[in-house]
Amino acid sequence: MKELSKYNIDIYGLEDKQYAYEMESGDAFFQELEQDLIEFGHFKTHVVLNKSATMIQLNFHTVGSVTLTCDRSLEPFEEPIDQDDRIILKFGDHNEELTDEIEIINRNTTRINVARYIFDFIALALPVKKIHPDLRGEEEEIDPLDEAEGILVYSSETAESEETEEEEKIDPRWEALKKLKGE
Repeated sequence: MKELSKYNIDIYGLEDKQYAYEMESGDAFFQELEQDLIEFGHFKTHVVLNKSATMIQLNFHTVGSVTLTCDRSLEPFEEPIDQDDRIILKFGDHNEELTDEIEIINRNTTRINVARYIFDFIALALPVKKIHPDLRGEEEEIDPLDEAEGILVYSSETAESEETEEEEKIDPRWEALKKLKGE
């Protein structure tokens, strides 16, 4: 827990203006968080806090790298990270996450810990397919689902001609309703 305490920002008593914080961490950060996605990495985060009477806006700029395991060769490799993100914390009566970027925090909150936000931003910056940089230039294996794109499974030509015939055979009662609707 000592590692994550470096990410505490005391907000009680801050004036309504802009503040900047520099945070640097390594493997201990990822090991302290209870997660299995990332084990090793090193990064620096520049946090700009804009405080106003009703909210706090946090802008994060994270630069560094994490060690991932290649999905193909199972070899470890370094994945660079250069990420800009933002979180808005609005003051309210309770704690609630409204969207990915906006949260409500209690007015009486004296300290916020930004470690969870930084980890989430790093995790979202990771590629879905973890491929070693040496293998990225090789031609990708053909996915059976992608192969289906070349086969015509459905044609809308016959459906369009049937729809036009149906439109011509519209019940006169519907025509009267369309006139009332203004179409």
